[in-house]
Formats: sequence, structure tokens, C-alpha cells
Amino acid sequence: MHLAIDESRRAQGISSPNPPVGAVIIAQDGTVLGRGFTQPPGGPHAEVMALAAAGAAARGAIAVVTLEPCDHTGRTGPCTAALRDAGVVAVYYAIDDPNPRAAGGAGTLRDAGLRVVGGVEAAAVAAGPLRPWLFRQRTGRPMVTAKIASGVDGRVAAPDGTSQWITGEQARRRAHRQRARLDAIVIGTGTVWRDDPALTARDEDGGLLPHQPSRVVMGFRDLPAGAQIADDAAPTRHFRTHEPAEVLAGLEDALWVLVEGGPLVIGAFVAAGLVDEIEVYLAPLVLGAGAASVEVPGVESLTDAHRFSLVSVETLGDDVLIRLTADAG
Repeated sequence: MHLAIDESRRAQGISSPNPPVGAVIIAQDGTVLGRGFTQPPGGPHAEVMALAAAGAAARGAIAVVTLEPCDHTGRTGPCTAALRDAGVVAVYYAIDDPNPRAAGGAGTLRDAGLRVVGGVEAAAVAAGPLRPWLFRQRTGRPMVTAKIASGVDGRVAAPDGTSQWITGEQARRRAHRQRARLDAIVIGTGTVWRDDPALTARDEDGGLLPHQPSRVVMGFRDLPAGAQIADDAAPTRHFRTHEPAEVLAGLEDALWVLVEGGPLVIGAFVAAGLVDEIEVYLAPLVLGAGAASVEVPGVESLTDAHRFSLVSVETLGDDVLIRLTADAG
């Protein structure tokens, strides 16, 4: 199942709005015969990709899948039929499909005579790449991560406005790898005018990674002429609003959205109760003045504070990444 989870990571971003699923076909002795992950919408699902990689060896083999195989015909046929026709004799999966249109695959496979076991490593899968899709199924909106990169005093820019680079190379590399798995990155018009960010996902040499998230700007100001965010490196959308809920409602196919700023934009999402996790990159420096990382309206005392739970702390070179969540984890 952990190999299947690894495969599902390769689907993040490209499969949306479909779930990023991973699948592995193994022989009775545990030998891996084929792996696969969900392709872009309209393309094969993870099970079909893994079966194709296994070829004729799939007959009599076992399928391991992060999500219950789908049982409906959409732009592709049902994965239950693909597994049955390939001669697979057993299917182990982690999570029952919560979408009523696609659910029921386990029962169909059992009726076809296959051994079917659900709930395998369900917690690991639910916390992995499938998490944003499961969140959207549960809530009807994308999962939102707020990203902050600051000094230890919470400042995101020096008094003169300079902010590149607060964090070091390892932190920036991780941020770019994350961008390549996202559906959208949200910033405000103020950040566009002040920093002229590209908001692209790049490799260590500065080249564009295969998947680029949509670049989303919120605010009423027009974008400056020649802004990097308006180039053809990635899709760009401009929502003329200050309401976070309106932005998320307009991102119909998005599963995972990153809010990068500025401080007023992050604060608006926090105040609206629309931040599901926060990732704070802390650099070992003190700026002493300059812009604060978040400005949340309506907070006058500790009783007004928006509280999050600690998930993890990770060292990235000289920087520290703190992950927080709005739920129990």
C-alpha cells in the first residue's frame, strides 16, 4: 500500500478534480508486476495504468489501490470491469469511495468472485495525497493551506520592503516541489504590485516543472503591465473581490489551494475560517520591523485568537518548517 501511496503522489495536481489514486499489481509471492497513478481527466485511472504495466502477468495477481475501485462509466470505463477482465483474483484498498456516483466497486468485485479487503493502511492514505480530495468530498470546497515565510519575529519583509530571500535554499526547494502538486496559489494584488512574483513551480536549475498550478489573484486593482504572473508559464485568474469564499467558489475543479499572501489576504482567509492548515517557514533572522506575516481583523485579545494544532516540526537547512492544522490532525 505504501508503494501505491508513492504512486498517488505523482497524480497530485494533474488528476484534479478526480482523486489522485495510486495502484500496484503484485504476484502471489509479493513481486511487484506493475504500478500506476491517475492520469489527467479523461485519461486512464490508476488501476488501468498498473494493469497495463503488468500486462498478461496480471492474471491471477493481486491489486492494491489507495481508493475503492470505481464502479461507474464516465469519461472512462469502470475500474471494476478492468480488474475483473484482467484476471485479478484479489483487491486490497484503503478508503471506501465517498462519492455515491463511483462507490460500490467493492461489492461488484465480490459479486464477480474476487477477494476484496478494504481499510488497508486507511489512516496513512487519508493523511497522504488523497487528503485534499477527501476534504473536498466532505466539505464541498478545496482544502486551503496558508504559507508563511518569516523571521523568528514574524516579519515577512524588512522595513524597506525587501523580502527575497528570507528562507534558505532547502526551504525554497521544498516550496517549489509543493507547488507542483497544487491546483492553485492565491495572492493579493498588493503582492503582485510589490513583488512581481512568477508563482511558478521550478526545479533546482530554474526550469519549469511539468505541472504548474493556476495563479490566482484577488483584489480590485488591475494587474501591472508586464507582470510575470500574466505570462504564459501557467494559467492565471483574477477575482475582483476581497471575499475568500468567493475565490474558492470560483475554483470549481481545485482540490488543494495554497494562500501565499500578503498578510491581509492570509488574514482574510483566517478570519473567514477558511484556512485548514498553516505551514510556517521560520528563518534564523530578526528583522525587527517591516510587514507582519498575518493581519487578522477582529482579533483584540487572546480570547479572539484563531488556534491551530501542531502537526510537525521539520528542519530544512538553517530554517524550520512548522505545520499546523485547524483540525485534530
